[in-house]
Amino acid sequence: MDVSLERRIEILEENMEQLRDVPVRLSAVESQIVQLRAEMQTGFSALRGQNDETRGEMVRLNDETRRELVRLNDETRREMTRLNDETNAHLRVLHEEVISRIALLQEGHQTAFRKNERKRKRR
Repeated sequence: MDVSLERRIEILEENMEQLRDVPVRLSAVESQIVQLRAEMQTGFSALRGQNDETRGEMVRLNDETRRELVRLNDETRREMTRLNDETNAHLRVLHEEVISRIALLQEGHQTAFRKNERKRKRR
C-alpha cells in the first residue's frame, strides 16, 4: 500500500473510465432481452395456434376414422348376413336331397322286402 495518492487517483480514474460504458452496455442488453421476450411471445403464440389447428385436424380425422369404421362394420355385417343366408339355403337343399334319398332307399327296401315276402309265400 505504498502507492502514492496520485497513483491511486489515476487507478480510480481508469476504473471509472471503464465503468462509463456500463450503462450503455446494460441498456443494449436490456433492449436485447426485451426483443427476445417479444420474439418468444410471438413464437409461443404461433405454437399455440398450430397446436389448436393440429388438435382440430386430429378431431376431424378421428371423426372420419370413426365414420369409416362404422361403414366398414355395417358393410361386413351385410356381407356376413348374405353369406349366412346363402349357406342356409344351400344346407336346406342338401337336407331335402338327403330326405329324398332316404325316402327312395326306404321305398326300394320295402319293394325288395315285398318281393322277398311274395317269393317266400310261393314256396
